[in-house]
Amino acid sequence: MSQGPYSDTVIDHFEHPRNMGEMEGADGIAQVGNPTCGDVTKIFLRIEGDRIVDAKFKTFGCAAAIASSSMTTELIKGKTIDEALKLTNEIVARELGGLPEAKQHCSVMAEAALRAAVEDYRNKQGK
Repeated sequence: MSQGPYSDTVIDHFEHPRNMGEMEGADGIAQVGNPTCGDVTKIFLRIEGDRIVDAKFKTFGCAAAIASSSMTTELIKGKTIDEALKLTNEIVARELGGLPEAKQHCSVMAEAALRAAVEDYRNKQGK
């Protein structure tokens, strides 16, 4: 069976997503959606000091959207907020072994959700 346009890493993160689910009492939460394809991603962050100690996500969408969210949470865990904010959709796509052009917006959505969740955290902290 052909896997089509997706790398093995995308398929792995789609079939075995890391950090999927809700997080009670998250320090930062954000939901972003892409009306073009109907994908929605929600990211939850647990932050201690200035470090992201845990990250979870819920994504309603295609394989690329789920894999992008999964990879994003993996890449930011243990990082400081500033380090996490250096994560771009290009890095996420590269770490996934590339995404088809038509699915690049999925990694953009994951990046946007991360940034919005950090903003939510900072607003709650009064920063």
